[in-house]
Amino acid sequence: MAIRFHNYPAPGLLVGGYMVEEAKRQIPRGVLYEAIAETGWCLPDAVQMLTPCTIGNGWLRVVHHGVYGLVLYDKFTGEGIRVWLDIAKFPKDSEIRTWYLKLRPKIEQDSDRLRHEIGMLGSDILSSGPVKVRKQHLGKRSKGRIVICPGCGEAYPAKDGNVCKICQGNTLYEPMPGMPKGGFLTGSHPEA
Repeated sequence: MAIRFHNYPAPGLLVGGYMVEEAKRQIPRGVLYEAIAETGWCLPDAVQMLTPCTIGNGWLRVVHHGVYGLVLYDKFTGEGIRVWLDIAKFPKDSEIRTWYLKLRPKIEQDSDRLRHEIGMLGSDILSSGPVKVRKQHLGKRSKGRIVICPGCGEAYPAKDGNVCKICQGNTLYEPMPGMPKGGFLTGSHPEA
């Protein structure tokens, strides 16, 4: 399942599976919950594989705090459980410690030993506790009113300004040979 979804049985995904299951175990039955992943590395995929929370349906938020933690919380009250990878619970000579703290380059790590340790230790290397998500982060998220950008002609959320974010200069792309002039890249809409 990990290979089909993530392309590799990554240690972070495997640990994430234990984290998700620990949080689900502590959420009261019947609660409609959402999730927060506190890193963009591997953990969001574990949440998407093992819960109904996905980035696409808006029930999973990725907040880049750079720590290996996740929260499952009641989408109406904000009350939930935070689970994190607890370094204080790692055996001192473990491959998990080597992997997590990047004590050796990935190529020098013992992947088989690492996966074995994750399987043997499972939730023993996790900690958890109750949290309450702040009110401003609860409720349905919406794009709001949609308008047509006068710069490129594409539809975008009106709350982003007078032109879309790309026409404001927030683009990830550089011009390439053969790319159409105008539109999403330069902010000038080609005549139709």
